[in-house]
Amino acid sequence: MAIFRDYDSGGRDRSAEDRRRHRHLVEDSIKRNIGGIIAEESIIGKSKDKIIKVPIKGIKEYRFVYGENQPGVVSGTGDEKRGDVLKGRQKASGPGSGDKAGSAEGEDYYETDITLEDLIQYLFEDLELPNMQRKKFSWVETEKSHKRWGIQRKGIPPRLSKKRSMQERIKRKKSMERSYRELGLDLPTERFPFREEDLRYQKVKEEMRPQSNAVVMCLMDNSGSMYQNKKYLARSFFFLLYQFVKYRYVNVDLVFINHTTTAKEVNEDEFFHRGESGGTFISSAYEKALEVIDERYNPEIWNIYTFHCSDGDNWSEDTPRAIAKAKELCSQCNLFGYGEISVAGNEHYKPLYTMMDEFKQHIKAENFVAVSIESKEDIWPAFKKLLTIAERE
Repeated sequence: MAIFRDYDSGGRDRSAEDRRRHRHLVEDSIKRNIGGIIAEESIIGKSKDKIIKVPIKGIKEYRFVYGENQPGVVSGTGDEKRGDVLKGRQKASGPGSGDKAGSAEGEDYYETDITLEDLIQYLFEDLELPNMQRKKFSWVETEKSHKRWGIQRKGIPPRLSKKRSMQERIKRKKSMERSYRELGLDLPTERFPFREEDLRYQKVKEEMRPQSNAVVMCLMDNSGSMYQNKKYLARSFFFLLYQFVKYRYVNVDLVFINHTTTAKEVNEDEFFHRGESGGTFISSAYEKALEVIDERYNPEIWNIYTFHCSDGDNWSEDTPRAIAKAKELCSQCNLFGYGEISVAGNEHYKPLYTMMDEFKQHIKAENFVAVSIESKEDIWPAFKKLLTIAERE
């Protein structure tokens, strides 16, 4: 009878390598399928501790196989290849999908639970903001570190120097004993306690660590033509961008701007959850962004990144002004990204000529990037393209 042991005769954990390999396969599977997961509407606006179920595909558990897999052991001639249908079997009609039944074997998968914080770590560990430059005064003091800088008499208990305090107590005791001997007195035999004057504390020097100074400006079309599906895709994209900035950088400001025919700066909650109606003047969003830059973010000091999501349907008389303002933003920003939302299957709602066409024709700046988003599966590829296509030293 076989006995399965967790450890071999040398005390080594025989299953450690299996667990490591399994963990690596799980992480790899999450990374391959994570683009669609992050765009789920149910996680937008959730906290980092939100638990998310992730389907893990392509990982099979160990199983016993009977026989030695020699030719002729099972049905057939022995020349069959994996996946061939043996004689006498009817070809399966395919796995079930939707409300239609099927007879073929489907793909095995199981679910694992991870937090949103772990999920975004898988996504963003290799991404950076492109064209991050060390501009004049762009290194600001954001993180404190503490180094020992001598000894002082006053301080807080966590910084008590036990060694120096003990030395001060011994010095005081020796001094007292010397005084007693000089006076011909007997030395006291009682316990010699610490006093406040014996205590010494570590003196520390606060040092500030530099961090690149950057601002990310999020502009979203909130007009009537941006109906529910389009707003969902735009919000999903910006939620991804928002999580990326929070995860990757210490000192990056975020500016949220909603626009219809007019634009206004809003807070995070209003940006992700507030809806409006009305027409579209895209130039209003660009004017508001330029106004914010002029008032708070000098391009000589700040690295500026502007991202705009819209369905591309703009009031025709406003288009020339929108193009001019877009060019001005390119001159002020490290990167200006435009994402055009056009939901697949709703082409009859799409204008014949969109801002994407206008931008491609009139804007040739190297730091301008335009991407199309038609479904939630396009969000992650579009996001990566915006952050990597313009990257340079």
